[in-house]
Amino acid sequence: MIDNPYYSHEFHGDYDLISVGRLDLEEGGSIPDCQLAVATFGTLNEAKDNAILVTTWYSGSHQIFRDVYIGSDHALNPDEYFIVVINQIGGGLSTSPHNASGANAGIGMSRFPHVRIGDDVVAQERLLREHYGIDTLQLVVGGSMGAQQTYEWMVRFPDKVRRAAPIAGTAQNTPHDFLYTKALVEAITSDPGFKDGEYSSNADVVDGLKRHAGIWAVMGFSTEFWKQEVWRALEFESKEAFMAGFLEPYFTAMDPNDLLCMAWKWQRGDVARHTGGDLAAALGRSTATTRILPINEDMFFPVRDHETEQALTPNSQLRVIDDVLGHLGLFGVAPTYIAQVDQYLSELLATS
Repeated sequence: MIDNPYYSHEFHGDYDLISVGRLDLEEGGSIPDCQLAVATFGTLNEAKDNAILVTTWYSGSHQIFRDVYIGSDHALNPDEYFIVVINQIGGGLSTSPHNASGANAGIGMSRFPHVRIGDDVVAQERLLREHYGIDTLQLVVGGSMGAQQTYEWMVRFPDKVRRAAPIAGTAQNTPHDFLYTKALVEAITSDPGFKDGEYSSNADVVDGLKRHAGIWAVMGFSTEFWKQEVWRALEFESKEAFMAGFLEPYFTAMDPNDLLCMAWKWQRGDVARHTGGDLAAALGRSTATTRILPINEDMFFPVRDHETEQALTPNSQLRVIDDVLGHLGLFGVAPTYIAQVDQYLSELLATS
Protein backbone atom coordinates (compact mmCIF):
# COMPACT_ATOMS: atom_id res chain seq x y z
CA MET A 1 0.00 0.00 0.00
CA ILE A 2 1.26 3.48 -0.92
CA ASP A 3 0.21 6.58 0.96
CA ASN A 4 -0.72 9.09 -1.73
CA PRO A 5 -2.36 12.22 -0.29
CA TYR A 6 -4.01 13.02 -3.61
CA TYR A 7 -6.52 10.23 -2.98
CA SER A 8 -8.10 11.80 0.08
CA HIS A 9 -11.08 13.83 1.25
CA GLU A 10 -8.88 16.92 1.13
CA PHE A 11 -8.72 16.73 -2.65
CA HIS A 12 -11.99 14.99 -3.50
CA GLY A 13 -14.41 16.08 -0.77
CA ASP A 14 -16.97 13.92 0.98
CA TYR A 15 -17.46 10.29 0.02
CA ASP A 16 -18.14 7.00 1.76
CA LEU A 17 -16.34 3.70 1.30
CA ILE A 18 -18.92 0.93 0.99
CA SER A 19 -17.93 -2.73 0.77
CA VAL A 20 -19.74 -5.02 -1.64
CA GLY A 21 -17.79 -8.02 -0.38
CA ARG A 22 -15.85 -10.45 -2.54
CA LEU A 23 -15.99 -9.58 -6.23
CA ASP A 24 -15.12 -12.40 -8.62
CA LEU A 25 -13.78 -10.96 -11.86
CA GLU A 26 -14.53 -11.75 -15.49
CA GLU A 27 -10.86 -12.32 -16.29
CA GLY A 28 -10.35 -14.63 -13.32
CA GLY A 29 -9.21 -13.89 -9.81
CA SER A 30 -11.13 -11.75 -7.37
CA ILE A 31 -11.06 -8.72 -5.12
CA PRO A 32 -11.56 -10.17 -1.60
CA ASP A 33 -13.15 -7.01 -0.18
CA CYS A 34 -14.24 -4.68 -2.97
CA GLN A 35 -14.83 -1.22 -1.54
CA LEU A 36 -16.48 1.45 -3.66
CA ALA A 37 -16.11 5.17 -3.01
CA VAL A 38 -19.58 6.67 -3.22
CA ALA A 39 -20.84 10.25 -3.08
CA THR A 40 -24.58 10.94 -2.92
CA PHE A 41 -26.63 14.06 -3.49
CA GLY A 42 -30.29 14.51 -2.62
CA THR A 43 -32.66 12.15 -0.80
CA LEU A 44 -33.88 8.71 -1.78
CA ASN A 45 -37.68 8.74 -1.70
CA GLU A 46 -39.80 6.15 0.09
CA ALA A 47 -40.54 4.27 -3.13
CA LYS A 48 -36.81 4.24 -3.93
CA ASP A 49 -37.58 5.12 -7.53
CA ASN A 50 -35.93 8.55 -7.90
CA ALA A 51 -32.32 7.38 -8.22
CA ILE A 52 -29.79 8.44 -10.84
CA LEU A 53 -26.44 6.68 -11.21
CA VAL A 54 -23.40 8.63 -12.39
CA THR A 55 -20.32 6.67 -13.45
CA THR A 56 -16.78 8.07 -13.55
CA TRP A 57 -14.15 8.39 -16.28
CA TYR A 58 -10.43 7.71 -16.58
CA SER A 59 -8.57 9.66 -13.87
CA GLY A 60 -11.78 11.36 -12.74
CA SER A 61 -13.76 11.13 -9.53
CA HIS A 62 -17.12 12.20 -8.16
CA GLN A 63 -15.58 15.63 -7.52
CA ILE A 64 -15.97 16.86 -11.11
CA PHE A 65 -19.64 15.89 -11.12
CA ARG A 66 -20.23 17.60 -7.78
CA ASP A 67 -18.59 20.80 -9.01
CA VAL A 68 -19.87 20.98 -12.60
CA TYR A 69 -22.82 18.68 -13.31
CA ILE A 70 -24.93 18.41 -10.13
CA GLY A 71 -26.99 21.17 -8.53
CA SER A 72 -30.44 22.69 -8.21
CA ASP A 73 -29.77 24.68 -11.41
CA HIS A 74 -28.81 21.57 -13.40
CA ALA A 75 -30.66 18.64 -14.91
CA LEU A 76 -28.98 16.44 -12.28
CA ASN A 77 -30.98 18.16 -9.59
CA PRO A 78 -30.60 16.80 -6.04
CA ASP A 79 -33.83 18.53 -5.03
CA GLU A 80 -35.67 16.06 -7.24
CA TYR A 81 -33.39 13.04 -7.57
CA PHE A 82 -31.17 10.88 -5.40
CA ILE A 83 -27.92 11.04 -7.33
CA VAL A 84 -25.32 8.35 -6.65
CA VAL A 85 -21.82 8.82 -8.06
CA ILE A 86 -19.77 5.63 -7.82
CA ASN A 87 -16.03 5.87 -8.40
CA GLN A 88 -14.73 3.09 -10.60
CA ILE A 89 -12.52 0.27 -9.35
CA GLY A 90 -8.88 1.21 -9.83
CA GLY A 91 -9.65 4.92 -9.86
CA GLY A 92 -7.75 5.56 -6.65
CA LEU A 93 -10.64 6.11 -4.22
CA SER A 94 -12.39 2.77 -4.60
CA THR A 95 -10.30 -0.41 -4.20
CA SER A 96 -7.23 0.15 -6.37
CA PRO A 97 -3.68 -1.18 -6.81
CA HIS A 98 -2.07 1.51 -4.68
CA ASN A 99 -4.49 1.28 -1.71
CA ALA A 100 -5.02 -2.49 -1.51
CA SER A 101 -4.59 -3.46 2.14
CA GLY A 102 -6.19 -5.63 4.82
CA ALA A 103 -8.09 -8.42 3.10
CA ASN A 104 -6.85 -7.03 -0.23
CA ALA A 105 -3.15 -6.92 0.69
CA GLY A 106 -2.38 -9.89 -1.54
CA ILE A 107 -3.47 -8.02 -4.68
CA GLY A 108 -1.61 -4.77 -4.08
CA MET A 109 0.45 -2.92 -6.70
CA SER A 110 1.64 -5.12 -9.61
CA ARG A 111 -0.43 -8.07 -8.32
CA PHE A 112 -3.75 -6.29 -8.88
CA PRO A 113 -5.96 -8.41 -11.15
CA HIS A 114 -7.36 -7.26 -14.49
CA VAL A 115 -10.73 -5.57 -14.08
CA ARG A 116 -13.34 -5.23 -16.81
CA ILE A 117 -15.98 -2.54 -17.31
CA GLY A 118 -18.46 -5.32 -16.57
CA ASP A 119 -16.88 -5.92 -13.16
CA ASP A 120 -17.49 -2.28 -12.26
CA VAL A 121 -21.13 -2.53 -13.27
CA VAL A 122 -21.73 -5.79 -11.41
CA ALA A 123 -20.25 -4.18 -8.27
CA GLN A 124 -22.35 -1.03 -8.76
CA GLU A 125 -25.57 -3.01 -9.19
CA ARG A 126 -24.82 -4.99 -6.04
CA LEU A 127 -24.13 -1.83 -4.05
CA LEU A 128 -27.29 -0.05 -5.20
CA ARG A 129 -29.47 -3.09 -4.52
CA GLU A 130 -27.96 -4.30 -1.26
CA HIS A 131 -26.99 -1.01 0.38
CA TYR A 132 -29.78 1.33 -0.78
CA GLY A 133 -32.51 -1.07 -1.89
CA ILE A 134 -32.53 0.48 -5.38
CA ASP A 135 -33.76 -1.81 -8.17
CA THR A 136 -34.63 0.72 -10.86
CA LEU A 137 -32.67 3.75 -12.05
CA GLN A 138 -34.32 6.79 -13.61
CA LEU A 139 -31.08 7.50 -15.45
CA VAL A 140 -27.57 6.15 -15.87
CA VAL A 141 -25.14 8.74 -17.16
CA GLY A 142 -21.39 8.99 -17.53
CA GLY A 143 -18.68 10.37 -19.79
CA SER A 144 -15.84 8.57 -21.59
CA MET A 145 -15.15 5.44 -19.49
CA GLY A 146 -18.36 6.39 -17.68
CA ALA A 147 -20.12 6.07 -21.04
CA GLN A 148 -18.64 2.59 -21.41
CA GLN A 149 -20.16 1.71 -18.05
CA THR A 150 -23.48 3.27 -19.09
CA TYR A 151 -23.64 1.02 -22.16
CA GLU A 152 -22.75 -1.97 -19.99
CA TRP A 153 -25.68 -1.15 -17.72
CA MET A 154 -28.00 -0.86 -20.75
CA VAL A 155 -26.98 -4.28 -22.06
CA ARG A 156 -26.38 -6.24 -18.84
CA PHE A 157 -29.27 -4.90 -16.73
CA PRO A 158 -31.81 -3.55 -19.24
CA ASP A 159 -34.76 -3.99 -16.89
CA LYS A 160 -33.13 -1.71 -14.30
CA VAL A 161 -32.36 1.29 -16.56
CA ARG A 162 -35.24 3.56 -17.59
CA ARG A 163 -33.06 6.15 -19.31
CA ALA A 164 -29.42 6.32 -20.36
CA ALA A 165 -27.03 9.01 -21.52
CA PRO A 166 -23.54 7.94 -22.59
CA ILE A 167 -21.44 11.07 -23.15
CA ALA A 168 -18.32 11.04 -25.35
CA GLY A 169 -17.78 7.30 -25.19
CA THR A 170 -18.67 4.17 -27.11
CA ALA A 171 -20.13 0.74 -26.45
CA GLN A 172 -17.29 -0.96 -28.32
CA ASN A 173 -13.76 0.43 -28.16
CA THR A 174 -12.15 1.04 -31.54
CA PRO A 175 -8.71 -0.20 -32.70
CA HIS A 176 -7.52 3.42 -32.85
CA ASP A 177 -8.56 3.96 -29.25
CA PHE A 178 -6.81 0.75 -28.19
CA LEU A 179 -3.56 1.96 -29.76
CA TYR A 180 -3.92 5.42 -28.23
CA THR A 181 -4.36 3.91 -24.79
CA LYS A 182 -1.40 1.58 -25.44
CA ALA A 183 0.76 4.69 -25.92
CA LEU A 184 -0.52 6.06 -22.59
CA VAL A 185 0.43 2.80 -20.90
CA GLU A 186 3.90 2.66 -22.45
CA ALA A 187 4.64 6.24 -21.41
CA ILE A 188 4.35 5.07 -17.80
CA THR A 189 5.80 1.58 -17.93
CA SER A 190 8.91 2.67 -19.87
CA ASP A 191 10.03 4.88 -16.98
CA PRO A 192 12.85 3.01 -15.13
CA GLY A 193 11.31 4.24 -11.87
CA PHE A 194 8.20 2.17 -12.60
CA LYS A 195 10.12 -0.98 -11.57
CA ASP A 196 7.54 -3.37 -13.03
CA GLY A 197 4.85 -1.78 -10.88
CA GLU A 198 6.71 -2.02 -7.58
CA TYR A 199 7.78 1.63 -7.15
CA SER A 200 7.68 3.17 -3.69
CA SER A 201 5.96 6.43 -4.67
CA ASN A 202 4.26 8.00 -7.67
CA ALA A 203 7.14 10.49 -7.57
CA ASP A 204 9.44 7.66 -8.70
CA VAL A 205 7.57 7.61 -12.01
CA VAL A 206 7.26 11.37 -12.56
CA ASP A 207 8.95 11.31 -15.98
CA GLY A 208 6.60 8.64 -17.25
CA LEU A 209 3.59 10.48 -15.86
CA LYS A 210 4.72 13.69 -17.60
CA ARG A 211 4.99 11.83 -20.89
CA HIS A 212 1.53 10.43 -20.21
CA ALA A 213 0.25 14.00 -19.78
CA GLY A 214 1.91 15.01 -23.04
CA ILE A 215 0.03 12.34 -24.96
CA TRP A 216 -3.21 13.58 -23.44
CA ALA A 217 -2.33 17.06 -24.67
CA VAL A 218 -2.13 15.76 -28.24
CA MET A 219 -5.39 13.82 -28.25
CA GLY A 220 -7.43 14.93 -25.24
CA PHE A 221 -7.71 18.45 -26.58
CA SER A 222 -8.66 19.19 -30.16
CA THR A 223 -6.45 20.68 -32.85
CA GLU A 224 -8.66 23.77 -32.70
CA PHE A 225 -8.03 24.13 -28.97
CA TRP A 226 -4.32 24.57 -29.68
CA LYS A 227 -4.75 26.53 -32.91
CA GLN A 228 -7.09 29.06 -31.30
CA GLU A 229 -4.89 29.23 -28.17
CA VAL A 230 -7.89 28.54 -25.96
CA TRP A 231 -5.48 28.04 -23.06
CA ARG A 232 -5.27 31.85 -22.89
CA ALA A 233 -8.87 31.93 -21.63
CA LEU A 234 -7.66 29.68 -18.80
CA GLU A 235 -5.13 32.37 -17.84
CA PHE A 236 -1.98 30.74 -19.16
CA GLU A 237 0.58 32.71 -21.14
CA SER A 238 1.77 29.90 -23.41
CA LYS A 239 1.03 26.31 -24.31
CA GLU A 240 4.14 25.33 -22.34
CA ALA A 241 2.82 27.14 -19.27
CA PHE A 242 -0.51 25.34 -19.70
CA MET A 243 1.26 21.99 -19.76
CA ALA A 244 3.40 22.82 -16.73
CA GLY A 245 0.58 24.44 -14.76
CA PHE A 246 -2.37 22.23 -15.59
CA LEU A 247 -1.93 18.90 -17.39
CA GLU A 248 1.38 17.77 -15.86
CA PRO A 249 0.39 18.51 -12.23
CA TYR A 250 -2.95 16.82 -12.82
CA PHE A 251 -1.41 13.49 -13.84
CA THR A 252 1.82 13.46 -11.82
CA ALA A 253 -0.21 13.49 -8.60
CA MET A 254 -1.82 10.17 -9.53
CA ASP A 255 -0.74 6.60 -8.96
CA PRO A 256 0.73 4.85 -12.05
CA ASN A 257 -0.73 1.41 -11.32
CA ASP A 258 -4.18 2.92 -10.82
CA LEU A 259 -3.96 4.60 -14.23
CA LEU A 260 -2.83 1.32 -15.80
CA CYS A 261 -5.74 -0.56 -14.22
CA MET A 262 -8.21 1.88 -15.76
CA ALA A 263 -6.40 1.92 -19.12
CA TRP A 264 -6.59 -1.88 -19.41
CA LYS A 265 -10.36 -1.97 -19.02
CA TRP A 266 -10.84 1.11 -21.21
CA GLN A 267 -9.01 -0.69 -24.04
CA ARG A 268 -11.31 -3.70 -23.74
CA GLY A 269 -14.65 -1.99 -23.30
CA ASP A 270 -17.03 -3.97 -25.51
CA VAL A 271 -20.64 -4.89 -24.79
CA ALA A 272 -20.61 -7.28 -27.76
CA ARG A 273 -18.79 -9.88 -25.64
CA HIS A 274 -22.26 -10.63 -24.22
CA THR A 275 -23.47 -11.75 -27.65
CA GLY A 276 -20.52 -13.55 -29.21
CA GLY A 277 -19.18 -10.39 -30.83
CA ASP A 278 -22.50 -9.25 -32.33
CA LEU A 279 -22.73 -5.54 -31.43
CA ALA A 280 -26.19 -5.11 -32.92
CA ALA A 281 -27.53 -7.98 -30.83
CA ALA A 282 -25.93 -6.59 -27.69
CA LEU A 283 -27.24 -3.05 -28.13
CA GLY A 284 -30.59 -4.52 -29.14
CA ARG A 285 -31.00 -5.70 -25.55
CA SER A 286 -31.38 -2.10 -24.33
CA THR A 287 -34.88 -0.96 -23.39
CA ALA A 288 -33.82 2.43 -22.02
CA THR A 289 -34.84 5.72 -23.57
CA THR A 290 -31.41 6.95 -24.59
CA ARG A 291 -29.66 10.12 -25.64
CA ILE A 292 -26.19 9.51 -27.08
CA LEU A 293 -24.06 12.63 -26.61
CA PRO A 294 -20.77 12.88 -28.54
CA ILE A 295 -18.58 16.00 -28.50
CA ASN A 296 -18.04 17.35 -32.02
CA GLU A 297 -14.29 18.00 -31.66
CA ASP A 298 -13.51 14.74 -29.82
CA MET A 299 -10.32 13.25 -31.27
CA PHE A 300 -10.77 9.66 -30.13
CA PHE A 301 -14.51 9.20 -29.65
CA PRO A 302 -15.58 10.96 -32.89
CA VAL A 303 -19.20 11.65 -33.74
CA ARG A 304 -19.25 9.07 -36.56
CA ASP A 305 -18.51 6.26 -34.09
CA HIS A 306 -21.45 7.35 -31.95
CA GLU A 307 -23.69 7.56 -35.03
CA THR A 308 -22.91 3.96 -35.94
CA GLU A 309 -23.81 2.73 -32.45
CA GLN A 310 -26.86 4.96 -32.17
CA ALA A 311 -28.30 3.34 -35.29
CA LEU A 312 -28.10 -0.03 -33.48
CA THR A 313 -29.56 1.20 -30.18
CA PRO A 314 -33.35 1.01 -29.74
CA ASN A 315 -35.21 4.07 -28.41
CA SER A 316 -32.16 6.29 -28.90
CA GLN A 317 -31.43 9.68 -30.39
CA LEU A 318 -28.16 11.49 -31.09
CA ARG A 319 -27.44 14.94 -29.67
CA VAL A 320 -24.06 16.47 -30.53
CA ILE A 321 -22.31 18.71 -28.00
CA ASP A 322 -20.40 21.62 -29.53
CA ASP A 323 -17.12 22.16 -27.67
CA VAL A 324 -13.78 23.29 -29.08
CA LEU A 325 -11.86 21.62 -26.25
CA GLY A 326 -12.61 18.18 -27.66
CA HIS A 327 -12.78 15.15 -25.38
CA LEU A 328 -11.60 17.06 -22.32
CA GLY A 329 -14.54 19.36 -22.76
CA LEU A 330 -16.02 16.89 -20.28
CA PHE A 331 -14.40 18.95 -17.53
CA GLY A 332 -16.87 21.74 -18.25
CA VAL A 333 -14.26 24.44 -18.72
CA ALA A 334 -16.18 26.13 -21.53
CA PRO A 335 -19.26 27.87 -20.09
CA THR A 336 -21.35 26.69 -23.04
CA TYR A 337 -20.66 23.01 -22.38
CA ILE A 338 -22.77 22.27 -19.32
CA ALA A 339 -25.71 24.26 -20.71
CA GLN A 340 -25.88 21.82 -23.63
CA VAL A 341 -25.59 18.79 -21.35
CA ASP A 342 -28.33 20.15 -19.10
CA GLN A 343 -30.58 20.76 -22.11
CA TYR A 344 -30.19 17.22 -23.42
CA LEU A 345 -30.48 15.55 -20.02
CA SER A 346 -33.53 17.64 -19.10
CA GLU A 347 -35.13 16.61 -22.39
CA LEU A 348 -34.36 12.98 -21.61
CA LEU A 349 -35.62 13.11 -18.03
CA ALA A 350 -38.88 14.65 -19.25
CA THR A 351 -39.64 11.55 -21.34
CA SER A 352 -42.11 9.06 -19.92
